[in-house]
Amino acid sequence: MMNSADKSPLEIERKWLVSGWPKDRGTDLPLIKEELMRQGYLTIEPTVRIREETIALEKTDYILCFKSRGNGLTRKEIEFPISAEHFEQLQDLIGLPLIPKLRRTYLLPDGHRLEVNAVDEAAPTAFFYAEIEFSSEEEAEQFSPAAVGLEEYLCRDVTFTPGMTMGAYWRRNRLGLDA
Repeated sequence: MMNSADKSPLEIERKWLVSGWPKDRGTDLPLIKEELMRQGYLTIEPTVRIREETIALEKTDYILCFKSRGNGLTRKEIEFPISAEHFEQLQDLIGLPLIPKLRRTYLLPDGHRLEVNAVDEAAPTAFFYAEIEFSSEEEAEQFSPAAVGLEEYLCRDVTFTPGMTMGAYWRRNRLGLDA
């Protein structure tokens, strides 16, 4: 999303902790895609992240991402595709195991996309979270999970909760530091 005032790309999203996939919780939504991911961080604040994304075990993309600090709802985000070779070089520079994620993207009745992520599934710290991206802060603030029948699934909003980012998870579980 581009902010018309300064032409910088913005990521505007709300985030919820969830307990499993929607279908496992009695909610049947159309599945749009499934991606296997691995990601790691060169820095956390501001965020500099690498990510490998494999869709349907066929196509793999490598991405270098920069994210600004933010208020929990909105951050500037710049992403670049990188080569597999550059990804491997940056992974070696990081020198720690990347965080595996399985992301399933679902279509909501209102047209939004719900991204549900299973993070670090083999680890004792494994968890699920869901995100919805919006075109404006106003739209994000007005969104109600009840309007799309997900009030029981999306009941723990952590958008503004400190320490609830993947960067904070990296800091706690890969660097061994307090978030």
